[in-house]
Amino acid sequence: MTIDEVLCLLRARGQRNLNPIQELVLRQAWKGQTYAGMAKEFHYDANYLKNLAAELWHGLSEIFEMPVTKTNFRIALEDRPLTSEQRQEIAQFSSQLSQTPLEFPSGPVPLNSPFYIDRPPVEELAYREIAKPGSVIRLKAPRLMGKSSLLLRILDRATRSGYRTVSLDFQEADAEILASFDGLLRWVCTRIARQLDLPSQIDDYWDEEIGSKVSCTHYLQQYLLARIDSPLVLALNEVNRVFEYPNSAREFLPLLRFWHEQAKQVSVFQKLRLVVVYNTEAYIPLNMNQSPFNVGRPIQLPEFSPAQVAELVKRHGLSIVEDDPDGQQLQSLLDLLGGHPYLVRLALYHLCHQDVSLEQLLLEAPTQAGIYGDRLRDYWAMLLDYPELSAAMEQVVSSDEGAQLESIVAYKLESMGLVKLEGNCATPSCPLYRLYFRAQFQRGESTLDRLQKLERENQELQRRYSVDELTQLVNRRGFEEFLQQQWGLLARENAPLSLIFCDLDYLRFYNKAEGEAAGDRLLQQVAEVIRQIVRQPYDLAARYGGEEFAILLPKTEAAGAVQVAERIRERVKALGIERDYQIGFPGNTVTVSLGVACQVPNSRHLWEDFVRSAQTALERSKQLGRDRVTLASNH
Repeated sequence: MTIDEVLCLLRARGQRNLNPIQELVLRQAWKGQTYAGMAKEFHYDANYLKNLAAELWHGLSEIFEMPVTKTNFRIALEDRPLTSEQRQEIAQFSSQLSQTPLEFPSGPVPLNSPFYIDRPPVEELAYREIAKPGSVIRLKAPRLMGKSSLLLRILDRATRSGYRTVSLDFQEADAEILASFDGLLRWVCTRIARQLDLPSQIDDYWDEEIGSKVSCTHYLQQYLLARIDSPLVLALNEVNRVFEYPNSAREFLPLLRFWHEQAKQVSVFQKLRLVVVYNTEAYIPLNMNQSPFNVGRPIQLPEFSPAQVAELVKRHGLSIVEDDPDGQQLQSLLDLLGGHPYLVRLALYHLCHQDVSLEQLLLEAPTQAGIYGDRLRDYWAMLLDYPELSAAMEQVVSSDEGAQLESIVAYKLESMGLVKLEGNCATPSCPLYRLYFRAQFQRGESTLDRLQKLERENQELQRRYSVDELTQLVNRRGFEEFLQQQWGLLARENAPLSLIFCDLDYLRFYNKAEGEAAGDRLLQQVAEVIRQIVRQPYDLAARYGGEEFAILLPKTEAAGAVQVAERIRERVKALGIERDYQIGFPGNTVTVSLGVACQVPNSRHLWEDFVRSAQTALERSKQLGRDRVTLASNH
């Protein structure tokens, strides 16, 4: 018999949900691997593996009515044929699997589903980590790699271990909540209390004088953790939503780090175990070259191995494996999709429903009409929004050997799940992407040609509009002409338009103290900062009037515009231009205040109202103390 038959018989005998590490031990023992070798390769304690294996040898000895040990495991069973009774057990077990209602691959795989495939040692690593006081697990991967399914099993294991569990999904939080750091922390605290069946009592712990972070920490420490007797596993799902709001992310992520570090010195924090889950696509618009949160144990979600894909095929009741002794059909699926969990499951779902034959699926998959058309078009649209990524991806799919990419660009493409990195070489993460994107790039002009064309058109636009003599930016008239043009264009495309208004804080006091000439130089320095940051084709920076600048960002969502505004604010402050006058404003360097508005233009609204919305957000920044970015209230 084979190792797969041994595992299937174990499952059929009532051990259907074999622990992932048990399966790993059996497979490695079948190969002749020692416990020490397993421990070294998979980062486990050798004694732990040995004790775990003892249960397996006992179970196998009962099934086969003979002593089974690691030493004789393969020798005793490989040449031993299955009895008719054992074959019947396996057949009944397989029949039960085939009768399980087929699930469309959307959302987490349910706990009782046979279509969840363990990826040893991932699951066992996660289960062991939540048993550690004050631990933090980071599940980060591109979308549709199985993070939510694994999270579901981590929480289930925690519950069965007697822990309390709370799961917060940041997709449930309104944009207004996420944009306000204080509102975000109050939302988190309230949601935890409700899931623990505790009255909120949040106002008893919130103190504006000590700030939101300290108030939130006191609430967690003195109220929530103090009222439970067991460890608390707090799962934070879709944390990438917080990344869209830089002010909140800049404060919230370090707070999680602080809670983790508190477990080393405050005993009550040892009850807390964090599981932080986020999509790495969120890195694309961020101005960074590393993860925004790198605390705790990272859990990488690998693709399925060929053996795991074969197992998933069996669980779907398909005959690709049994009727294909040479493995050509299974290999053709692997050659197209690799081991990507979602891509493989979607293919098997359609094959089970007989919507398409395997030959037709393989032929149509990299086309607009194939079952992956929507996902591929989403990727294509994202690449077109980021020309530097589009140009890099064109290099990758055009070369059979891969391409050497600039490190940040390579990192972002990997974060999208489009490429794999080996050293400095990037290759498509699966052949499907190579076929689709190569066809897209060959269908039209090259990305480099498009970039050069956009640059020429942008330069022509700049020449057509009047230029402010002092800053060499477009003046107000040119800005309004460009805005009207984009308003109509984007209305037809149903695409967003963002607008930033930027105002130098207390320029009149600076002019009075330093002189008008110094004030002009200051305006030129700020204009240069804006010019360096606002560089994408069709983005436009203008001097709107006096100390006020306006920046138009076509096809940019609110979160991206807020990030651009934050970069401008930070870069101006980093200039370190000193001011000696005292006006009751903290600090002694020149700063700017900014307001952001975003809207999909349409015929029902006027562009003038859009401008007023951004100006109102700017005024709100000034009212709140200046040196900050405010998003218009309709966002």
